[in-house]
Amino acid sequence: MTSTPNTFDWNHIRAFLATAETGSLSAAARRLNLTQPTLSRQVAALEESLGLMLFERIGKSLQLTQAGVELLEHTRPMGLAADRIALAALGQSESITGTVRITASDVYSAYLLPDVLRRLRQLAPDLHIDIIASNDIRDLMRREADIAIRHVRPEQPELIARLIHEETARFYAAPQYLAKAGRPEDVRDLSSHDFISFGDAEGMVGHLTPLGFPLTKRNFRYESQSGLVAWELVKRGFGIAPMSDRIARQTPEVERLLPQMEPIRFPVWLTTHRELHTSRKIRLVFDLLAEHFFKKNKAAPGSGTA
Repeated sequence: MTSTPNTFDWNHIRAFLATAETGSLSAAARRLNLTQPTLSRQVAALEESLGLMLFERIGKSLQLTQAGVELLEHTRPMGLAADRIALAALGQSESITGTVRITASDVYSAYLLPDVLRRLRQLAPDLHIDIIASNDIRDLMRREADIAIRHVRPEQPELIARLIHEETARFYAAPQYLAKAGRPEDVRDLSSHDFISFGDAEGMVGHLTPLGFPLTKRNFRYESQSGLVAWELVKRGFGIAPMSDRIARQTPEVERLLPQMEPIRFPVWLTTHRELHTSRKIRLVFDLLAEHFFKKNKAAPGSGTA
C-alpha cells in the first residue's frame, strides 16, 4: 500500500461502498447524487492510494476483487457509523412525522422488526410505522410500501437496493418430532423425514436439491404460504424445515440438526424507491434498518440448539 489509513478521503470510501453495494458505477452515482465520471475518479483515487485493484469488470457489471472484498468488510462499519451520526442529528434537529410502510416476510416482521421499532420510537416518536407482512416485491412498484426487506435483488430501475448482509440457515425440528422420527445423522438421512414447506413445495425442492439435499415433493407433508404457520408446525412437531439461524435462535422450542453441515447462505436486500434521496422519514427508517440487520449479523451463531 502507498498510503496510511489516516490519509483516506471519506468521499473515496463512500464511493467505494456505494459501488460495491450496487454493482455498477452508474447505480452508485445515482445513489450518491454524483456524476458517473466523478464517482469513477473517486474509486480510482482510492485504488491508487492503496496500490490495489478493488474491482474488475465482468460483462456490464463490476465485481469485487479479493482485495475489494476484504476492504468492504473493514469499511462497511464506517458507512454505518456515518449513518448513525446522521440519524442522531436528524432525530434531534427536527420532528419527523407521517407514515412509513415497511414490507417484509411475516416471519421477519414478527421476529426481527420489533427491535427496530423500539429504536425508531426513540428517534422519531411522532412517526407512524405500517408493517406489511408479505413476500411480494410488487408492493413497492404499486407504491403500497416504502421499504422492502427481501432475499432477491429487484431489477426495476425505479428501485434502490442495498445488500445488507448474507444470512445463514440450517435445518430445525422440535424435540417431539425427533423423538418419534429419529435424529438424522447426515444429509442422506433427510430423505426419510417429513418436511414442512414455506410456500410451494416444488419451489423448495427446486431450491434445495441443487444444494445437495436429497428431497422430493413427497418429503413435504405440509405446506403453507404463511411462514408463521409453517414455523408453528415445526415447533409443534410436524416435521423439519430450513430456517434463518437468527430466527431459530429466538425459538427455544426447536433444535438445530446436522451441526457439521455447512449453512445455507442467502442474501438480504433492503429496497426502496428513489424517493429515498428526498424523504427524510424514509431515509431515517432505511438507514436504521441497514444498521440493525448488519449489527445483528455480527452475532455469533448458535451452537447446537436454538
